Amino acid sequence: MSESKKTVFVVGLGPGGGQFLTVQAQSALQQAEVLCGYTVYIDLVRPLYPEKECYTTGMTREIDRCRWALDTARAGRDVALVCSGDAGVYGMASPLLELAEEYPDVNVEVVPGLTAALSGGAVLGAPLAHDFCVISLSDRLTPWEVIEKRLACAAQGDFALALYNPSSKGRPDYLRRAVDILLANGKAPDTLCGSVRNIGREGQEKHILPLSQLRDTEVDMFTTVFVGNAATRALSGRMVTPRGYRR
Repeated sequence: MSESKKTVFVVGLGPGGGQFLTVQAQSALQQAEVLCGYTVYIDLVRPLYPEKECYTTGMTREIDRCRWALDTARAGRDVALVCSGDAGVYGMASPLLELAEEYPDVNVEVVPGLTAALSGGAVLGAPLAHDFCVISLSDRLTPWEVIEKRLACAAQGDFALALYNPSSKGRPDYLRRAVDILLANGKAPDTLCGSVRNIGREGQEKHILPLSQLRDTEVDMFTTVFVGNAATRALSGRMVTPRGYRR
């Protein structure tokens, strides 16, 4: 590896706040000369590194951010491209690595973080202790027909699920539609579910409820929804999916 090459670190920040940063993420953010990312995510780390130069863009400008980060590294500065959760789970690692094929003179290092399925699961208890699926209900990049098929297959396999992007102003009924698909493909109405909003941030709130009630629950893009498997149950107010050990 050439020492003259500069690096783009694509850094998963976790849910937000310094206590959720891994040591690896802290090291990358400290080494970077400039921080780059979606405005909301830069705001999560800007107070921790007030001396750092920051480059921000709004939603739907993901490719622009990747290109800017690579161009800046090529020009001679280390860059941290930040995203919430994990860099490789609905994060920026994939598009950055695709574009990096055009930049053989730039190093790319993927720095993992705590994704919402894990941080939200910890708030609820242990909903994903056995096999599980993570599915985004956003059809901005994935056709709804594909999402429907994935939901149906997960239900038929009795997987526990973590549902990302369950609703938005433009998709107010997507969680209801998803629940209908799960019910039609084998999930029982009394399947234990949970939701966590603002994971690890001010105003965090959680709820545990059956799948039949989840159907009409209002959620937003700051919420992660969890659907248990047939064995998932409530224990002392926590959502627990047994691993299968015999006591």
